[in-house]
Amino acid sequence: MSRIKHCARKGTARARRNLTLTVVWVATTLSACRGSLSPIVSRPPTASAAVAALLLDPSNAEWTRPAPPVSQLRFETSKGVFVLELVRASGPIGADRLYNLARLGYYNDTRFHRVRSGYIAQWGLHGDSAVNAAWKGRYIRDDAARSHNTRGTFAFSYEGPGRENTRNTQLYVNLADNLRNDVEPFTVLGSVVEGMAVLDSLYAGYGEDSGSGVRQGKQGLLERGGNAFMDREYPALDRIRRVTVKTIR
Repeated sequence: MSRIKHCARKGTARARRNLTLTVVWVATTLSACRGSLSPIVSRPPTASAAVAALLLDPSNAEWTRPAPPVSQLRFETSKGVFVLELVRASGPIGADRLYNLARLGYYNDTRFHRVRSGYIAQWGLHGDSAVNAAWKGRYIRDDAARSHNTRGTFAFSYEGPGRENTRNTQLYVNLADNLRNDVEPFTVLGSVVEGMAVLDSLYAGYGEDSGSGVRQGKQGLLERGGNAFMDREYPALDRIRRVTVKTIR
């Protein structure tokens, strides 16, 4: 019987505390409303909603935050993890763009749309067609050329000879020593420091058919269709699941 009374007292005390908390919350809410009789209080957007809004606004100052001198971008993919080491001194304009794309989630849930074994792996089209439309033509100025396309190095793609200042969101990694490409003014921004075997293992069966590069003019359907189109037409494409960023110095 004493145990029943103890539980009853404990339950009553808990109920009083809950009631007190409720009264405090209501009073605080009404005060915040500055006299409004409505109990509805606006809430900040969820994290996912805020990220979605940011992805649709490439003019936001968040996209221009300077990259640290050296950072590492960790890509979690359907084949495993690889890490790019980004060196700002190699190309500050491109490094800042890449750092922020990775930091703010642009590459999350995207596809490796161009993979050629023993040549390159390329990605950078978003999975949402509205985001692709927002970033269309949002080019950065060219950095000084550092075109040394050895295995494991990476750089932004661009629209071809004579098309200056056309780098945007698409990136490639050299899967071999592609020295023949050194004649073009690519700006190598760093190299793979972990997981090169992951990049080598990406599905390459579609070759140039699943969008190809930015200068071949085959990416319109991918831009407009996003992941839904790519997953339907090219279901074997490997995926980037998530990217995280770590400052080294």
